[in-house]
Amino acid sequence: MDHLYNSLDPACKSPFGAVRAGRRVRFSLTIPSHYGFVEPRLVLTPAGGQPAEHRMQFEGCVEDVNHFSLSLRAPAPGLYFYYFDLYSDFRKLYRGPLGEAVISWVPATPWQLTVYEPEFETPAELKGGVLYQIFPDRFCEGVPGKPLPFADRVYRENKRGEPYFWPNENGGQLNMDYFGGDFAGIKQKLPYLADLGVTWLYLNPIFEAHANHRYNTADYLKADPLLGTNEDFADLCAEAKRQGIRIILDGVFSHTGSDSVYFNKEGRYGWGGAYHDPQSPYRSWYDFSPDYPCGYRSWWGFDTLPEVNENDAAYREFVCGKGGVIDTWLSLGASGFRLDVADELPDDFIRAIRRAVKAHGPDKYLLGEVWEDATTKESYGVRRTYLLGKGLDGVMNYPFRNAALAFVKGRPAEQVAEDLLAICEHYPPPALHAVMNFMSTHDTERALTAIADEPSNGRDRYWQSGRRLPRGQYDQGVRLLRLAYAMIFTLPGVPSIYYGDEVAMQGYRDPFNRAYFEWDSREYRVRPVLRRLAQYRRECDAFKDGSFELLAAQGGLLHYRRRGRTQTAEIALNRTPRLLTVQMFGRPAEVEPFGFAVLTQNNA
Repeated sequence: MDHLYNSLDPACKSPFGAVRAGRRVRFSLTIPSHYGFVEPRLVLTPAGGQPAEHRMQFEGCVEDVNHFSLSLRAPAPGLYFYYFDLYSDFRKLYRGPLGEAVISWVPATPWQLTVYEPEFETPAELKGGVLYQIFPDRFCEGVPGKPLPFADRVYRENKRGEPYFWPNENGGQLNMDYFGGDFAGIKQKLPYLADLGVTWLYLNPIFEAHANHRYNTADYLKADPLLGTNEDFADLCAEAKRQGIRIILDGVFSHTGSDSVYFNKEGRYGWGGAYHDPQSPYRSWYDFSPDYPCGYRSWWGFDTLPEVNENDAAYREFVCGKGGVIDTWLSLGASGFRLDVADELPDDFIRAIRRAVKAHGPDKYLLGEVWEDATTKESYGVRRTYLLGKGLDGVMNYPFRNAALAFVKGRPAEQVAEDLLAICEHYPPPALHAVMNFMSTHDTERALTAIADEPSNGRDRYWQSGRRLPRGQYDQGVRLLRLAYAMIFTLPGVPSIYYGDEVAMQGYRDPFNRAYFEWDSREYRVRPVLRRLAQYRRECDAFKDGSFELLAAQGGLLHYRRRGRTQTAEIALNRTPRLLTVQMFGRPAEVEPFGFAVLTQNNA
């Protein structure tokens, strides 16, 4: 087919991808003369709005190819879609694979143009770094055998034991068993993390709560006593910064625990609380009505997780105001927050949280949990705007995780490249270079299990319990795990290691992906690879905020380039069992089976 337009080609669209509001964008078409007379228009439609036509300028004919162009000032921040109408024989150009134009006589998939706030910037300190995610109860117990602060907690002395999941005569111990991980343990392992190349830690919730995951907050302003005190946390942050590591916290602001200072349904905190006292200062945070099965609105119907009203002025002030949740923990030394279920928080609430976070400095990081393309996300009938510059710095990059997982499991590189380029094209560059790239989290199967074991396909916890890979599958899984991590370490964004992936821990979903760290593991094949990848990121500025260019995607080979201000890197990923020879920087380079090659050079 004739090359008419490709949104990935800077000769056709410049600049690439999302643009700052007010910046000029140039579109260029090349249309062979045999198409007949055309008067192309770019048809631009704001999301939910009316289309507007922009006639393109004829630039001349060269070797029977007509050239047209249009210079357009990017409109107000928002999401826009466009296609080209050739005004000849009802032909229109829509988006095909890898940005290439396809001709259609009926409506098809348009290109997307994301326009973001002109002043949008994200923390420079984040870029080129490495995140490490810790589930606090399961990482390291620095103070062994400490007494449990509440009688209903079950202490797990055997650190190799599987997390409890089965029911018992008291209704079950799921989420009530504690392995004793604490701030002291994290502090003790800071040299280990620094050696791994880690520069940022993301901690799952640390606030007082009455489940080991701590997503059912009981007291936002107090560390869970099993972890330590607020002063212990401040000491951890100070020591981490001395070793070049910053810490962000999990902010759970869509719901609290029913067993909390604020709701107090179980009465743990004396009389009072919103559930018992209509005059409680926290009453306006919640919605009570006999229309709800448990008498109040709760998160996804779980009566232990009453939802808060994020539009309540008192609640917003509590979270975002002076002396509130954000201010308290950033003042203690935290460097940002990850927002749990960001899709369930109103955009204006997220903007208020951003203001509270950035009041402590532009280097503070605001990350959001989003599972899809964050620019096109709709929730509760509303198109979300949290990635346009006044909300989140970045999001958890599930699309890249899915692409990396699919690639190492056999999906053709051509299809994987399309998934990668769609995100690169849609996300504002400041956000793209601040997204969290990962292979595992507390909400997914561990990467090794997802790569090398069979899918759970909705099977129950009894089926998931105790499953381990046979040796052959395990060894092949480790090879592919390293390849997958090489991919997310070298793509735009900030890579994140889920605690224990570096020793190839296994496990299906909650709670099996949350076992205690295997500190006695003899698996040494992953850590050297992660250290080397972290070194590339530290030493080559192409991995901080460099552009992304696809060079080849065929079968089991994925080859791309990152170009920074002073250096350029080429990356080749080989998923095949064969040794491949790839041209990198114009010279042949060998890429091992199930391996990767990274070459860097200074820009001319």
